[in-house]
Amino acid sequence: MQLKMGIGLLLCVCSATGVRAQVVGGQYAMEFLRMPNSPHVSALGGIAIANPDADVSFAIQNPALMRPELHNQLGLNYNSYYAGINVMNLNYGYHAEKLKTSFAFGIQYLNYGSFEQTDNIGNQYGSFKAADYAISLGASRSYKENWRYGATLKWAHSSLFDQKASALLADVGIAYQDTASGITVGAVAKNMGFMLKRYTSTNSAEPLPFDLQLGISKRFKHLPLRLSATLHHLYQWDVRYNNPADIETTSLFGTADTTDNKSYFADKLFRHFNFSAELSLGKRITIIAGYNHLRRGELSIKDKPALAGFSFGASIYLNKFQIHYARSYYHVSGAYNEFGLNFALNKLLHVGGDRLHWNADYGERWQ
Repeated sequence: MQLKMGIGLLLCVCSATGVRAQVVGGQYAMEFLRMPNSPHVSALGGIAIANPDADVSFAIQNPALMRPELHNQLGLNYNSYYAGINVMNLNYGYHAEKLKTSFAFGIQYLNYGSFEQTDNIGNQYGSFKAADYAISLGASRSYKENWRYGATLKWAHSSLFDQKASALLADVGIAYQDTASGITVGAVAKNMGFMLKRYTSTNSAEPLPFDLQLGISKRFKHLPLRLSATLHHLYQWDVRYNNPADIETTSLFGTADTTDNKSYFADKLFRHFNFSAELSLGKRITIIAGYNHLRRGELSIKDKPALAGFSFGASIYLNKFQIHYARSYYHVSGAYNEFGLNFALNKLLHVGGDRLHWNADYGERWQ
């Protein structure tokens, strides 16, 4: 009953904001905020809001997943995206025992490189650079034994030639775990906010990439496997791209009739789903697979979909650090490879003494 009430409350609060959006690309400012913030998240299909693994990057996905067990964990990854775009993510967690609050800090940075500046007839006037970045600070607290709730405040900035924009956004999330059954449930409203500075002052404020997500994961008691499913874009039913290639043209009595009478119900339904699985090989190694149907529907080629929408990865858990790898298939042209490291700073560096609780070890309760 408590679980249903908590999720229902979050859905009601989010629906009251009156946010409206469309999934079609190019409709939002700060669209980079939808990108996964670590290889572990990428391997799971790009979304991980109900995963209790000991990875601080999940606290950026859902602020309620930040907890004392992630105290002083630092996550770093720097990878080369498509077309030479450089992507960097930093995630850090700290638990303040006196405040009974766990904090998560994150930096997301995308460097698009240099571009030639030309006029409308091709005359060159030098070059310019483009970049996006966001800084976030989140906090979470526990409620009774199985609940956590949290919020994240984000400042995002975008620089494109001589046009710059910035926005203030917030994420709000809850998480519930039943350790007896191995079930974890998470719900989060992402990227609620407003533009602080528009790209062009004469235009109206650009919409932001709001999303409402609900996820569940199940770890089996006698099988080293965790299965997860996440629903996203819950505020809008039809997020399917109207592909002109799906329209059939027929000729009747000598006239052309262009129609598309299919309902695409199954496709519309599963474009809201992200599925993933994690198989543990002993205590140190985990093999990961994910599937994002929305990504496959929007980026695959009809005659040659290949592995678009699928992702795979592996994680190695050692005493003082973790190694994460992901290979994500966006398109038939090639996959995106990522590497990342997580460090347990309280085990690597002994500084600060008892005053900062730097070396505190809170164990691992959520598993």
